[in-house]
Amino acid sequence: METKLTIADSMCSLHSQLMSQLTGRIRLYGADCNQTALVLEAIKQTKVDMQVYLGNYVTPDDLTVYQRQRDAIQQALQTYGADNVAGITVGNEFMLNYLTAHSSKDPESTVGQQGAAILKADIDDTKQMIQNLKLSKTIEIGNSDAGSFFSKEVLEDVDYGMSNVHAWFANTTAADAAPWVFKFFDETNVQPASQLPNKPKMYIAETGWPTKSSDAGNANNGGSDASVANLQVFLDNFVCQANQNNVGYFFFEFCDEKWKDDLYGGVEGWWGLFNGDRTLKDLKIPDCSSP
Repeated sequence: METKLTIADSMCSLHSQLMSQLTGRIRLYGADCNQTALVLEAIKQTKVDMQVYLGNYVTPDDLTVYQRQRDAIQQALQTYGADNVAGITVGNEFMLNYLTAHSSKDPESTVGQQGAAILKADIDDTKQMIQNLKLSKTIEIGNSDAGSFFSKEVLEDVDYGMSNVHAWFANTTAADAAPWVFKFFDETNVQPASQLPNKPKMYIAETGWPTKSSDAGNANNGGSDASVANLQVFLDNFVCQANQNNVGYFFFEFCDEKWKDDLYGGVEGWWGLFNGDRTLKDLKIPDCSSP
């Protein structure tokens, strides 16, 4: 199975070894805190067979945020090369955040087109950066967003799209969660992308099930509880079917994250396969080969 991971601490090599037992592919969300170099250095030290989708977390109101991360990615590629880099994802939920900030939900609206223009400029700049590096390996450039918020103009400008698809927020039961994810992803992302001239490859960038809530009010989504048992249900229904059907995905997420709980509360900090101390939760990881 695939999973995503954001690494930015001295335990990076240990995390790399741990994650390599579950997946050969991870994705990053941004490039601040030297995380691109840290991950590539960890792969180098541990010699794990890992491919990484690097990330540049774009904000609409400060171009220097993009530029700072672009330069960090460039430096890391110059230092480590591209052998373990599968792609660079420019923007994560940029359109969702941009549209929400402008009281809109339509990525094809005038507001959406304005946001897409900002994002496309960064995507094109990243393409130029990669072209200038003259790397021996082709690196795909993509974009990630909430499943319903992809811009057609943006998708036409990338090699791949990564869609965040969470059945929990659709108030499904744990038993119905995997079928809901597959149906939503196919109808909302895969089929529309297949109609575009460039036919970008679509991945599920985030999917999973929370295992607890920090408050009672968010412990149930209206269909099922946030629990380890229900995460197991989702794993059993999703992983092998996704692998069998060649659905590219990144499981959300590696471990519980205290900072998310501190900042947002509810279920936000409790989506990990592993606890915050990096011990596996009381789960059985499905044993089926991935494409």
